[in-house]
Amino acid sequence: MKKESGLVLALDETDGGKALAVAEEVADIVDAIKINWPLVLSEGPHMIDRLSEMSEVICDFKVADIPNTVRLIVENAVSRGASAVIVHAFTGDDSLRAAVDAAGDAEIYAVTEMSHPGAKLFTALHAEEMARLGAECGAKGFIAPATRPDRIAAIRAVIGPDRKILSPGVGAQGGKASDAIRAGADYAIVGRAIYGSDNPREAARRFADDIRGA
Repeated sequence: MKKESGLVLALDETDGGKALAVAEEVADIVDAIKINWPLVLSEGPHMIDRLSEMSEVICDFKVADIPNTVRLIVENAVSRGASAVIVHAFTGDDSLRAAVDAAGDAEIYAVTEMSHPGAKLFTALHAEEMARLGAECGAKGFIAPATRPDRIAAIRAVIGPDRKILSPGVGAQGGKASDAIRAGADYAIVGRAIYGSDNPREAARRFADDIRGA
């Protein structure tokens, strides 16, 4: 995945027309567009194909299943043009390796800790272990929360300098893009503060400038 602005748009819109319009507005500013189940369930998996014509696409399906099911999901996402797929790490080494193998030239990003407060109850207690496991299984990157920059630094200490960290929680959840980058993230993920803005392009520019300043 390219790294120019360090900004990833989380396009959790459910209106396909609006999603495509926002994507077109910001495609030259963001490094990738991350889509989740809300858009796919409301508009269909063809949205992966459509968006991949404008930008690199990360399928944030947070896959958490047995190896065969993981393989099927990842293969289908990649066949539609996804550049990366996000999977959970807690499923263990066999499922992680199945994801990496199925991805081919695409990338697998493993969740170590999510950005909402509830993540502190369980996954945060094992985040470093999951990061270590993901690195051993060949994951190219990891998800660590911009809402808790100290956790980004902890994950970076485990995975070293060569693997990527993508940090959600910037904007509506209170995280700051530049804080995430300074803590060790490669990309800041921003959703509602861009696609829900009256001027998504200008909002994206502001976040890109904040990242550049870090």
